[in-house]
Amino acid sequence: MTDLKMTRLDVADSNFAADLKNLLAWDDSDNLDVHKRVLDIIADVRSNGDKAVINYTNQFDRCEIKNASELELSKETLKQAWENLPEEQAQALQIAADRIFVYAEHQIMHSWQFKEADGTTLGQKITALDKAGLYVPGGKAAYPSSVLMNAIPAKVAGVGELIMVVPTPNGETNPLVLAAAYLSGVDRIFAIGGAQAVAALAYGTETIPAVDKIVGPGNIYVATAKKLVFGQVGIDMIAGPSEILVICDGQTNPDWIAMDLFSQAEHDEQAQAILISDDADFLNAVEQSINKLLPTMERADIIRTSLTDRGAFIKVANLDEAADVANTIAPEHLELSVADPDDLCLKVRNAGAIFMGRYTAEALGDYCAGPNHVLPTSSTARYSSPLGVYDFQKRTSLINCSEEGAHELGKTASILARGESLTAHARSAEYRIKTED
Repeated sequence: MTDLKMTRLDVADSNFAADLKNLLAWDDSDNLDVHKRVLDIIADVRSNGDKAVINYTNQFDRCEIKNASELELSKETLKQAWENLPEEQAQALQIAADRIFVYAEHQIMHSWQFKEADGTTLGQKITALDKAGLYVPGGKAAYPSSVLMNAIPAKVAGVGELIMVVPTPNGETNPLVLAAAYLSGVDRIFAIGGAQAVAALAYGTETIPAVDKIVGPGNIYVATAKKLVFGQVGIDMIAGPSEILVICDGQTNPDWIAMDLFSQAEHDEQAQAILISDDADFLNAVEQSINKLLPTMERADIIRTSLTDRGAFIKVANLDEAADVANTIAPEHLELSVADPDDLCLKVRNAGAIFMGRYTAEALGDYCAGPNHVLPTSSTARYSSPLGVYDFQKRTSLINCSEEGAHELGKTASILARGESLTAHARSAEYRIKTED
């Protein structure tokens, strides 16, 4: 097989901005056939509840469920999955869970208040969601790490009930996924997937409770369903293909960088892996490493397609320029494989997660570093953030006016309300204004 030739861009080229825009373009337009199919499924689940969920589960997951009670997996099943794990896997899962838990505890928002001179009290009350739903892919795409990353922040936030759904193709469960659910404290788990699972969580059925927010990754049907039920429930985000951007000063082992690029490219053919450097010789060295290491990879075909179609090397004049390009890309994962990552980090404004220094492989963040691996993709890091405890907490404003505060604020409110021709607003405020004796 011929060597892979990476797409090369150079910031010095006059057409760089247009070339970069084309590189980053991702066709996320709705598939109308999928959209219509998902709408039909949602409508069916809303109308027919458990019956519809069972029909779709039997059809798509090749199951033979007859009664809705068969959809729920018992807590004993989860416990057995945990207790029967090989010691090495159990230990790794426990270490990851503990680290995610500790990190999440630092994200907890707390209620606060302050009192003004006239006695008026203002504040904010923090309340956890009553119910949250967690979608977990099943079958080949079974990721216990996603269970930990989504469930633990919800439990740390104090969510009243965490409902997990996971498809079980041919009735087969993934022990690691069930063990992760047990370890994370998931309250109930249903063996369903696809758009029908999202609809069930959004609207509820006779057996499956409706939730306040749905989080977790899924295929195009799941993503489309999340879009369509948004408003009825909250959602975390609509994730695009996985991304990694590496900035390197040319002093890191090129094999390391090549494998870091592979770590995201192996997700799927649409994943994007980009390397930025101010050292042209280093870019050549990494390309050589790519071609040396690619034949050793189990998912070599996927990696090759990803790097060929959406991967790139970008040459910059210096690391400041590299930071500017990174801010334009706003990547999901950003590795700063440089001598002084702390200095370079100060210049980065847009990134889902930043991996600092030569020894911090992005893969550590995917599993066990502690920060969440559910991150904004497709340049949405310009305005959004990683999943965290705060996504499972609500903020409620508190206003408690003293008599004097109502008197003074009422005057201001009255003027503004009458300026908007909202007389009832004005008079409501004016009733609290003290009359002069």
